[in-house]
Amino acid sequence: MSSQDLTFLPDPDAESISSDVASFGGIMVSTQVPTRADGSLELGGITEQSECTLQALKIALERAGSSMERVMHLTIYLTDMADRAAFNEVYQRFFAKPWPVRAAVGVAALAVEGMRVEVTALAARG
Repeated sequence: MSSQDLTFLPDPDAESISSDVASFGGIMVSTQVPTRADGSLELGGITEQSECTLQALKIALERAGSSMERVMHLTIYLTDMADRAAFNEVYQRFFAKPWPVRAAVGVAALAVEGMRVEVTALAARG
């Protein structure tokens, strides 16, 4: 695969050292954190953080020519696995059957103190 087959959309945060979406051969990967529409981080409860994270994912995928309906795999990183049920309630408002393949992973910490959730998605274009 040549580098011409790869597409990277930058993160809206000019200070970010990660692309928002990377795509190749009709597949793309997006990693999102609980970012509000104004670009600030939501560091409140797990429900608010989950809503912001999945909304940011939706926006990133749509910018890249995809959608939540085209997500094939989602990895959910939680700093407290007790938050899984609350995340799942929000998740069911953003996704429907057939559900994406997914994994929930408990982690000790995320990039910013107080951040409780991060997701990485693999989606098809179009």
